[in-house]
Amino acid sequence: MKNLSERSLLLLLAAVQFTHIMDFMILMPLGPQLMRDLDVGPGRFSAFVAIYTLSSGVVGLLVAPFIDRFDRRKLLLFAYAGFTLATLGCAFAQSANALLAARALSGVFGGLSMSMVMAIIGDVVPVQRRAAAIGMVMTGFSLAAAVGVPFGLQLAHRFQWEVPFFLLAIVAGLIWLVAFAGLPAVRGHLDDAQANPRRAFADLLRDANAGRALLFMATMVFGHFAIIPLLPAYLVANVGLPEPHLALIYFTGGVLTVFTAPLIGKLADSLGRFRVFSGLVVVACVVTLVISHSGPLPVWAVVFLGGLFFVFASGRFVPGQAMITLAVPASRRGAFMSLSGCARDIAMGLTSSLGGWIVTREPSGELVNFHWLGWIAVGAAAFCLWLGRGVIVNEVDSPPVKPASPTTLSVESSLNPQLSTQNEGT
Repeated sequence: MKNLSERSLLLLLAAVQFTHIMDFMILMPLGPQLMRDLDVGPGRFSAFVAIYTLSSGVVGLLVAPFIDRFDRRKLLLFAYAGFTLATLGCAFAQSANALLAARALSGVFGGLSMSMVMAIIGDVVPVQRRAAAIGMVMTGFSLAAAVGVPFGLQLAHRFQWEVPFFLLAIVAGLIWLVAFAGLPAVRGHLDDAQANPRRAFADLLRDANAGRALLFMATMVFGHFAIIPLLPAYLVANVGLPEPHLALIYFTGGVLTVFTAPLIGKLADSLGRFRVFSGLVVVACVVTLVISHSGPLPVWAVVFLGGLFFVFASGRFVPGQAMITLAVPASRRGAFMSLSGCARDIAMGLTSSLGGWIVTREPSGELVNFHWLGWIAVGAAAFCLWLGRGVIVNEVDSPPVKPASPTTLSVESSLNPQLSTQNEGT
């Protein structure tokens, strides 16, 4: 197997991230077309969205005790192959039940793929560059929002709703072939994990720092998604943004975060992860309150605020995710990242229904009580700051060793279980 540079590895993982996020995001704006073509109502359509995160969370919980027994390369290839086939199944679905089953499988394999992506970053990239690495991988989300979703919508409107899923399956298949040819084995964690995997998982469940980190992840997601589901409707009905301009919000935010996410990662590595995370949270809270309490605004102001929200609210996940990878040693990182994905998906599912309990719609179409979602988001962010400080103080990782070369990752270096075990200074 050929050597793979660290940058090439991260670009490959970013491509996996892109297809996973694209698969998750593309379904929601296809709602009107799907409800018409498959003859389903809003409730059934909501099930298409919810089953994705629900299945991902449940399977993440079930596989967590066993996930660290395997080479991460093999498990990622297996999960990503399942994700590719499930996405192809969405394209071939001709009934509501078939699409629901395909979405469930997409969530199962997509969630497992993302757990492996984060585990590989934690195992392979040294601590000094980990936040920057996560920032680079998270550009996959930015590209999905800025390019993937608008392009997919154009294909769906020009042809049929199945076309974006066909194209996504083809792209994922090509990425799988690249990963099969170039991704090195990542099994250094097996030296400890295979000794007694049940004991390792039991130790993980008893680890108070790991539990705090999982709560940190869930709270971070909860605060972010408190306003996300109803934000487009609020911007149109209350702030006065013309509906055709919604795509401009996603495009602007996506393009900005392509550049800012890697920059935030580098700043977090140099200035301190929690320090940068705190700064991002403070600005994100201000932007959230301005948006959620705003009256009618000109289009340029809405686009400006939307761009700030993407940069700071989404950007906090870069140092936040880097902090989480440091919560457990490499031998338990796969199981922990699987549990982290479970916590993330459950938080997303709970938060997605929060707005329906609080916000009501007036006959004029205006949304009432949306500002309470803004305060809930700010409250969750404040709690997240308190949790994050605890995770940093109780950081757990292996003893420091001399890191491998930052420019090349060979198969041999990826087998080193201590490649990414340098402790980070607070």
